[in-house]
Amino acid sequence: MGRDNIKLMDTKTRANFRLCNVAGYKTDLLEIHAQNPAFHVLFIPGNPGVVSFYTDFLESLYELLGGGASVTAIAHVSHTEKNWEHGRLFSLQEQIEHKLNFVEQELEGVEVPIVLVGHSIGAYISMEMFKRSPDKVRYCVFLYPFLAVNSKSSTQSLIRKISASPLICAVLSSIAGMVPIWTSKFLVTKTLGKPWSSSAVDALCTHVLQYHSMRNVLFMAMTEFKELSETPDWDFIREKRGQIAFLFGIDDHWGPLHLFEEISKQVPDAVLAVERQGHSHTFSCTEAGSLWVAQHVASLIKNHMLKSSM
Repeated sequence: MGRDNIKLMDTKTRANFRLCNVAGYKTDLLEIHAQNPAFHVLFIPGNPGVVSFYTDFLESLYELLGGGASVTAIAHVSHTEKNWEHGRLFSLQEQIEHKLNFVEQELEGVEVPIVLVGHSIGAYISMEMFKRSPDKVRYCVFLYPFLAVNSKSSTQSLIRKISASPLICAVLSSIAGMVPIWTSKFLVTKTLGKPWSSSAVDALCTHVLQYHSMRNVLFMAMTEFKELSETPDWDFIREKRGQIAFLFGIDDHWGPLHLFEEISKQVPDAVLAVERQGHSHTFSCTEAGSLWVAQHVASLIKNHMLKSSM
């Protein structure tokens, strides 16, 4: 890691946590407000939709944008440490509506344009938000995007079968919820080793490994497999190709390279890139992965804003 990168990590502005009521649902936010923002970056997480997984990424992105943009990450409903919604399960469509409600409630009065950054299923959610709010969204960046079911993936096939069984989901969620946090942190640290950041380990053990969270993670996954069984909306991607950029990984079954190739064929002039540093789909769980992806996203946004101003 270069000296400039180390300096950046040492001098980062810290993201602030805020608990927000969005259309009646308690929602975790991570925010960094710029004094005079030129635009507002809204980050949509994957599944699990726990924003603290992305703390290092968000803080690095803010710094790399020179403090010229406010940055907000919004969690999925009930992917939280506390069981605010009393066990209710939320589908993919309900999570999309939740994000649209947030924009209407919290960002309606914001005069600067919105840049959507979505990770995994968050890329699909961002695309749906772009379709419904085209006037407010200036640009979208899709990271390791899950836009269609990968029939070639045995991992996805297994997750699909598990998520479709209420009994298996209940049993797995019960097991996750019974393990004390200190025990899970010890096991996760020993299993994953040093690469994972402390914030990522904390997010997994305090937020995901809860009965209500696991049930929602698996229920949302089940609805994802139903929704994403069709091909991506090529007409929309072609129409908005100048406002969308994609980042894929080398070995990622959620955003496989055959989808990268299909986008290249369907939208020849699409902005596409492949991350070859080995940070993978879980980039936000390491400081190195968070920084690399933040640098890539910041570069895309700066280039787009520069072209737009010409």
